[in-house]
Amino acid sequence: MLRVEGIDVYYGRIQALKDVSLKVEEGTVVSLLGANGAGKTTLLNTISGFISPAKGEMSYLDGSLRRKRAHEIVRLGIGHVSQQRDLFSELTVLENLRLGGSLLGDKTKMAKKLEEMYEDFGILKTRKDQKAGTLSGGEQQMLAIARALMAEPRMLLLDEPTTGLAPIYVERIKTLLRRLKERNMTMLLVEQNAPMAVTLSEHFYVLRNGRIVAEGKTESLPENVSGFFHKYYI
Repeated sequence: MLRVEGIDVYYGRIQALKDVSLKVEEGTVVSLLGANGAGKTTLLNTISGFISPAKGEMSYLDGSLRRKRAHEIVRLGIGHVSQQRDLFSELTVLENLRLGGSLLGDKTKMAKKLEEMYEDFGILKTRKDQKAGTLSGGEQQMLAIARALMAEPRMLLLDEPTTGLAPIYVERIKTLLRRLKERNMTMLLVEQNAPMAVTLSEHFYVLRNGRIVAEGKTESLPENVSGFFHKYYI
Protein backbone atom coordinates (compact mmCIF):
# COMPACT_ATOMS: atom_id res chain seq x y z
CA MET A 1 0.00 0.00 0.00
CA LEU A 2 2.85 2.35 0.91
CA ARG A 3 6.38 2.06 -0.40
CA VAL A 4 9.33 4.29 0.50
CA GLU A 5 12.50 3.71 -1.50
CA GLY A 6 15.92 5.16 -0.74
CA ILE A 7 14.90 8.61 0.48
CA ASP A 8 17.33 11.20 1.79
CA VAL A 9 16.08 14.20 3.78
CA TYR A 10 18.08 17.27 4.85
CA TYR A 11 17.53 20.14 7.25
CA GLY A 12 19.90 22.63 5.69
CA ARG A 13 23.26 20.84 5.61
CA ILE A 14 22.27 18.27 8.22
CA GLN A 15 21.10 14.95 6.80
CA ALA A 16 18.16 13.64 8.82
CA LEU A 17 17.29 10.53 6.77
CA LYS A 18 19.80 8.43 4.85
CA ASP A 19 18.70 6.00 2.14
CA VAL A 20 15.55 4.98 4.04
CA SER A 21 13.32 2.30 2.56
CA LEU A 22 10.24 0.57 3.96
CA LYS A 23 6.90 -0.81 2.89
CA VAL A 24 3.49 -1.22 4.49
CA GLU A 25 1.11 -3.87 3.18
CA GLU A 26 -2.60 -3.09 3.08
CA GLY A 27 -4.47 -4.13 6.22
CA THR A 28 -1.34 -4.49 8.34
CA VAL A 29 0.23 -2.52 11.19
CA VAL A 30 3.93 -1.68 10.89
CA SER A 31 5.82 -0.24 13.85
CA LEU A 32 8.66 2.24 13.38
CA LEU A 33 10.91 2.19 16.44
CA GLY A 34 13.92 4.15 17.62
CA ALA A 35 15.24 6.61 20.15
CA ASN A 36 14.49 10.34 20.23
CA GLY A 37 16.16 12.07 17.30
CA ALA A 38 16.40 8.91 15.19
CA GLY A 39 14.33 10.45 12.37
CA LYS A 40 10.95 8.82 12.95
CA THR A 41 8.90 12.05 12.93
CA THR A 42 10.87 13.32 9.93
CA LEU A 43 9.93 10.20 8.01
CA LEU A 44 6.21 10.58 8.76
CA ASN A 45 6.32 14.27 7.86
CA THR A 46 8.01 13.38 4.57
CA ILE A 47 5.37 10.78 3.70
CA SER A 48 2.64 13.33 4.54
CA GLY A 49 4.09 15.99 2.24
CA PHE A 50 5.33 18.46 4.86
CA ILE A 51 8.97 17.82 3.90
CA SER A 52 10.39 17.16 0.44
CA PRO A 53 13.04 14.43 0.15
CA ALA A 54 16.24 15.26 -1.69
CA LYS A 55 16.39 11.78 -3.20
CA GLY A 56 14.29 8.66 -3.48
CA GLU A 57 10.70 7.73 -4.25
CA MET A 58 7.50 7.27 -2.28
CA SER A 59 4.36 5.63 -3.62
CA TYR A 60 0.89 4.95 -2.27
CA LEU A 61 -1.47 2.54 -4.03
CA ASP A 62 0.99 2.57 -6.96
CA GLY A 63 0.81 6.36 -7.36
CA SER A 64 3.79 8.58 -6.58
CA LEU A 65 3.68 10.84 -3.52
CA ARG A 66 6.66 12.90 -4.65
CA ARG A 67 5.86 16.59 -5.12
CA LYS A 68 2.33 16.15 -3.77
CA ARG A 69 1.22 18.69 -1.17
CA ALA A 70 -0.08 17.71 2.25
CA HIS A 71 -3.77 18.33 1.48
CA GLU A 72 -3.50 16.25 -1.70
CA ILE A 73 -2.09 13.35 0.30
CA VAL A 74 -4.98 13.56 2.76
CA ARG A 75 -7.39 13.37 -0.17
CA LEU A 76 -5.62 10.21 -1.34
CA GLY A 77 -6.54 8.54 1.95
CA ILE A 78 -3.58 9.00 4.32
CA GLY A 79 -4.37 10.40 7.76
CA HIS A 80 -1.61 11.73 10.01
CA VAL A 81 -1.82 12.11 13.81
CA SER A 82 1.21 14.14 14.79
CA GLN A 83 3.08 13.98 18.07
CA GLN A 84 1.94 17.57 18.82
CA ARG A 85 -1.67 16.63 17.93
CA ASP A 86 -2.11 20.02 16.17
CA LEU A 87 -5.61 20.63 17.47
CA PHE A 88 -7.31 24.00 17.17
CA SER A 89 -7.27 24.73 20.89
CA GLU A 90 -9.79 27.61 20.79
CA LEU A 91 -12.33 25.56 18.85
CA THR A 92 -14.63 23.04 20.46
CA VAL A 93 -14.30 19.27 20.18
CA LEU A 94 -17.21 19.23 17.72
CA GLU A 95 -15.67 21.99 15.58
CA ASN A 96 -12.34 20.12 15.43
CA LEU A 97 -14.14 16.96 14.34
CA ARG A 98 -16.09 18.80 11.67
CA LEU A 99 -12.86 20.24 10.30
CA GLY A 100 -11.48 16.70 10.10
CA GLY A 101 -14.52 15.68 8.09
CA SER A 102 -14.53 18.71 5.80
CA LEU A 103 -13.63 16.53 2.80
CA LEU A 104 -16.77 14.42 3.20
CA GLY A 105 -18.84 17.11 1.47
CA ASP A 106 -22.19 15.78 2.64
CA LYS A 107 -24.10 16.79 5.79
CA THR A 108 -25.73 13.38 6.18
CA LYS A 109 -22.40 11.63 5.83
CA MET A 110 -20.85 14.09 8.28
CA ALA A 111 -23.56 13.41 10.86
CA LYS A 112 -23.13 9.65 10.48
CA LYS A 113 -19.37 9.92 10.85
CA LEU A 114 -19.72 12.06 13.97
CA GLU A 115 -21.94 9.41 15.55
CA GLU A 116 -19.32 6.77 14.73
CA MET A 117 -16.66 8.85 16.47
CA TYR A 118 -18.87 9.38 19.51
CA GLU A 119 -19.44 5.63 19.67
CA ASP A 120 -15.70 4.87 19.54
CA PHE A 121 -14.70 7.84 21.70
CA GLY A 122 -17.47 8.17 24.25
CA ILE A 123 -15.65 10.87 26.21
CA LEU A 124 -15.71 13.16 23.15
CA LYS A 125 -19.50 13.17 23.05
CA THR A 126 -19.68 14.45 26.62
CA ARG A 127 -17.01 17.04 25.80
CA LYS A 128 -18.30 18.06 22.35
CA ASP A 129 -18.99 21.70 23.34
CA GLN A 130 -15.75 22.07 25.32
CA LYS A 131 -12.73 23.86 23.85
CA ALA A 132 -10.05 21.42 22.73
CA GLY A 133 -7.35 23.30 24.63
CA THR A 134 -9.06 22.57 27.95
CA LEU A 135 -9.04 18.77 27.52
CA SER A 136 -6.59 16.53 29.34
CA GLY A 137 -3.63 15.14 27.39
CA GLY A 138 -5.31 11.77 26.93
CA GLU A 139 -8.55 13.37 25.77
CA GLN A 140 -6.65 15.56 23.30
CA GLN A 141 -4.92 12.49 21.89
CA MET A 142 -8.25 10.77 21.41
CA LEU A 143 -9.62 13.86 19.68
CA ALA A 144 -6.58 14.02 17.37
CA ILE A 145 -7.11 10.40 16.31
CA ALA A 146 -10.87 10.89 15.91
CA ARG A 147 -10.33 14.00 13.80
CA ALA A 148 -8.00 12.07 11.46
CA LEU A 149 -10.59 9.26 11.19
CA MET A 150 -13.30 11.76 10.23
CA ALA A 151 -11.70 12.01 6.77
CA GLU A 152 -12.21 8.24 6.29
CA PRO A 153 -8.54 7.45 5.61
CA ARG A 154 -7.43 4.07 4.32
CA MET A 155 -4.13 4.43 6.15
CA LEU A 156 -3.10 6.12 9.41
CA LEU A 157 0.32 7.50 10.35
CA LEU A 158 0.53 7.71 14.16
CA ASP A 159 3.40 9.55 15.82
CA GLU A 160 3.96 8.50 19.46
CA PRO A 161 0.24 8.22 20.34
CA THR A 162 0.85 7.17 23.97
CA THR A 163 3.85 9.32 24.92
CA GLY A 164 3.34 11.40 28.06
CA LEU A 165 -0.13 10.04 28.80
CA ALA A 166 -1.43 8.75 32.11
CA PRO A 167 -1.53 4.92 32.28
CA ILE A 168 -5.33 4.83 32.00
CA TYR A 169 -5.18 6.68 28.66
CA VAL A 170 -2.28 4.56 27.42
CA GLU A 171 -4.55 1.54 27.87
CA ARG A 172 -7.46 3.29 26.17
CA ILE A 173 -5.33 4.23 23.16
CA LYS A 174 -3.99 0.67 22.94
CA THR A 175 -7.55 -0.67 23.00
CA LEU A 176 -8.59 1.79 20.30
CA LEU A 177 -5.65 0.88 18.03
CA ARG A 178 -6.42 -2.79 18.51
CA ARG A 179 -10.02 -2.12 17.49
CA LEU A 180 -8.86 -0.27 14.36
CA LYS A 181 -6.57 -3.17 13.52
CA GLU A 182 -9.52 -5.58 13.79
CA ARG A 183 -11.27 -3.37 11.21
CA ASN A 184 -8.26 -3.81 8.88
CA MET A 185 -7.10 -0.21 9.15
CA THR A 186 -3.57 0.04 7.72
CA MET A 187 -1.25 1.81 10.17
CA LEU A 188 2.35 2.98 10.38
CA LEU A 189 2.92 3.37 14.10
CA VAL A 190 5.84 5.36 15.52
CA GLU A 191 6.60 4.38 19.10
CA GLN A 192 9.42 4.35 21.65
CA ASN A 193 7.49 1.80 23.69
CA ALA A 194 8.67 -1.25 21.75
CA PRO A 195 6.77 -3.92 23.74
CA MET A 196 3.47 -2.13 23.17
CA ALA A 197 4.19 -1.48 19.49
CA VAL A 198 5.11 -5.06 18.63
CA THR A 199 1.91 -6.43 20.23
CA LEU A 200 -0.04 -4.38 17.69
CA SER A 201 2.10 -4.86 14.58
CA GLU A 202 3.08 -7.60 12.15
CA HIS A 203 6.33 -6.01 11.01
CA PHE A 204 8.85 -3.61 12.54
CA TYR A 205 11.60 -1.26 11.39
CA VAL A 206 14.21 0.38 13.62
CA LEU A 207 15.61 3.82 12.79
CA ARG A 208 18.93 4.93 14.26
CA ASN A 209 20.71 8.15 13.28
CA GLY A 210 18.51 8.48 10.21
CA ARG A 211 19.08 4.95 8.88
CA ILE A 212 17.06 1.75 8.98
CA VAL A 213 19.29 -0.56 11.02
CA ALA A 214 16.93 -3.49 11.63
CA GLU A 215 13.64 -4.88 10.40
CA GLY A 216 11.62 -8.07 10.58
CA LYS A 217 8.40 -9.79 11.48
CA THR A 218 7.31 -9.18 15.05
CA GLU A 219 6.44 -12.85 15.48
CA SER A 220 10.15 -13.66 15.14
CA LEU A 221 11.15 -11.46 18.10
CA PRO A 222 12.35 -13.04 21.36
CA GLU A 223 10.20 -12.94 24.48
CA ASN A 224 12.41 -10.21 25.95
CA VAL A 225 11.44 -7.51 23.46
CA SER A 226 12.87 -4.65 25.54
CA GLY A 227 16.21 -6.41 25.79
CA PHE A 228 16.32 -7.04 22.04
CA PHE A 229 15.75 -3.36 21.18
CA HIS A 230 17.89 -1.88 23.97
CA LYS A 231 21.02 -1.75 21.80
CA TYR A 232 19.23 0.49 19.30
CA TYR A 233 18.20 3.03 21.93
CA ILE A 234 21.67 3.79 23.34
